[in-house]
Amino acid sequence: MIDVERELASRAVPRRARCASRLRETRFEDYHQVAALESRFDLAVKPYNEWVHLWQGNPLYRELKTDWPIGWVLEDEDGKIVGSMGNIPLLFELNGRRILAASGRHWVAETAHRSSSILLLDRLITQPQIDLYVNTTVSSVSVPPVTALGCSRMQVGIWDEVAYWITNYPGCFKSLVARKNPFAFPLWEGSWTQLKAMGALLSKLPSHQFSKAFSRSGGTALRDFDVEVIACSDFDERFDKFWEDLKRINPHMLLAVRSREFLRWHFKYAMLGNRVWIATIADGSRLSAYAIFSKTCNAGTGITQVKLVDYQALDGSPAMLGPFMSWALKRCRSEGIHILEHTGRWLEKGEFFENAAPYRRKLPSWQYFYRVNNPALRAALSDKNVWGPSLFDGDATL
Repeated sequence: MIDVERELASRAVPRRARCASRLRETRFEDYHQVAALESRFDLAVKPYNEWVHLWQGNPLYRELKTDWPIGWVLEDEDGKIVGSMGNIPLLFELNGRRILAASGRHWVAETAHRSSSILLLDRLITQPQIDLYVNTTVSSVSVPPVTALGCSRMQVGIWDEVAYWITNYPGCFKSLVARKNPFAFPLWEGSWTQLKAMGALLSKLPSHQFSKAFSRSGGTALRDFDVEVIACSDFDERFDKFWEDLKRINPHMLLAVRSREFLRWHFKYAMLGNRVWIATIADGSRLSAYAIFSKTCNAGTGITQVKLVDYQALDGSPAMLGPFMSWALKRCRSEGIHILEHTGRWLEKGEFFENAAPYRRKLPSWQYFYRVNNPALRAALSDKNVWGPSLFDGDATL
């Protein structure tokens, strides 16, 4: 591991630019320094109560308590925090066994201390007490060090592409053209002058004509389904029963724990901020499937997006994706959301999103990596059929 660190450090900054720094565990009182560091590098900064909630509201952390560091920081010779990495405990189950996992949050360091920042990543990934490390937000810059530290790409799904629908053509064009944004849709090419002209033309059409026009031009429309999808404002007691049934029916699948307690922790502030949609399909009084969608707004472009972040069905099949995505499309259009999208599972050839979503775009890197730290699990997790990966698994939706 020392050789890996030396090689990565030598590539990170010139030798003359290196500065001494000391690694220690993060404390809750470090928040203001950590938040200021994250802000300087344009990372999303959580308010203190939301940041603390990642641990103090986490059912697993409350169980582990002092046995779990909330992260690590680098300090310079004056005691100023110059690097940081959060450490979030996550719980999975496989064949009735609890699997302790970790995911990071915001790997960041001052430029002069980048060579030492590999120590933060190494400490996170190689924790001896964890069975599994998962990362669902790997950037193109992070791929080389993450790979060098023994992590593997998720082998189920396509994690460097996004399948999407445009659900508000006038608003989407207006936002993109007004800002000359490079966010590219592969359907159209040409100069900004041409885009402006197209935007002006499209803005004169009623929204329902867009759906008809783009259906005729090759866009894929989801049909109506004879299944009732019902929105929920919270995770009620049915989700506990659903989780018990899900793991009983699918004991061979590695699944992140989705009890009501864990779901409420995970999405608490997203629900309070009206940034999450919960959709369910029931069989009588019991749930048979659910989907969770996350809503975001890009401050730079003004584009609003809704993303499918978790889908579960008791039979493990994607059969209910159609009804859920049809429901989400209608809601996006009614609320003026610009884009509905999904990344990860069911994007492969012949799978649901490959056939249903009209557009695809590439991401800068493969986003889902993992490392199995427990040797007893390596054989089981080498079988791709054991995995049911989701953006819920790691830090992407926290």
